Amino acid sequence: QVQLVESGGGLVQAGGSLRLSCAASGRIFSGNIMGWYRQAPGKQRELVATITSGAGTNYADSVKGRFTISRDNAKNTVYLQMNSLKPEDTAVYYCNLVQVLRTYWGKGTLVTVSS
Repeated sequence: QVQLVESGGGLVQAGGSLRLSCAASGRIFSGNIMGWYRQAPGKQRELVATITSGAGTNYADSVKGRFTISRDNAKNTVYLQMNSLKPEDTAVYYCNLVQVLRTYWGKGTLVTVSS
């Protein structure tokens, strides 16, 4: 079993920055992919960014150039540095881990960007 715990959400003004963290615990295997997804009110959950254990990254077009995903494999932790935040970035952000054909989710952390 795998547990994911997010932290770092909060309220920020447009143009500001936040850094999200997600710590994974339990049976973690090498070669996994970790990522961040988000769900705004009334919308479907969408991909924000993913990162492989080899540090290969993938970003949604809407966050390219503003968000940076990184990870510390020794700590089984993934980070999301969010800069130049916009009101449309307001959402619950969920951490995700995929390994051995199974997908795990955190409970989410709320990010609110005020205009």
